[in-house]
Amino acid sequence: MEAPTTKQQAILDYMKGHVSEHSYWPSIRDIQAKFRFASTNAVFGHLQALERKGVLQRIPGAARAYKIAPEVVPDLSATVITYEGPGENVIELDAVPFLGAIPAGFPDYTESSGVVASMQAPLPAGARRRPPESFALRVRGDSMIEADINDGDTVIIEPGTPKHGDIVAALIDGETTLKRLIKQGSKVYLKAENSNYPNLTPVSSLVIQGIAKQVVKAI
Repeated sequence: MEAPTTKQQAILDYMKGHVSEHSYWPSIRDIQAKFRFASTNAVFGHLQALERKGVLQRIPGAARAYKIAPEVVPDLSATVITYEGPGENVIELDAVPFLGAIPAGFPDYTESSGVVASMQAPLPAGARRRPPESFALRVRGDSMIEADINDGDTVIIEPGTPKHGDIVAALIDGETTLKRLIKQGSKVYLKAENSNYPNLTPVSSLVIQGIAKQVVKAI
């Protein structure tokens, strides 16, 4: 059995702890709130990964329900978790140009050299088509891990006017990075979602290249 990632193990531990404390399974939205995921689709992605690794099993006849595999935790094997979001059969895919990598760590001079490939990224149910200027970037580094954006994940970047708190692809003093945009009065800076990294305040220039609208997990 393939071992879960650190995040997947944390989700599994939370689910088991919730059952022990409350005698019932947490909902998908409980998990979303606990780990501050942007959507329930992010939770479902981790559940799918745990299923592929043999930790969770589908309930026969119920496409969106899971149980913990009996060989993993025998005393919880009958407990059911149900996904309330869109089923796999209604998730649309949209082609997005893939432009390379972006640092989620200290900024560096890595910039896109143009379209290197394309990828099929899922559209959230009911979502509009992405703007044609959208693009995908592979994440390098760990500065955004507390926003559940990890090394190897892919972010879908869309054009737009960023608001306070948006996660953005930015060019700060000529260097590229992925961070959260913070606006405090006239002060604007970039914040990492990892306490090991400092805030980044532009010395001469800050150009927002786009807003991170979706994360496609590396599984």
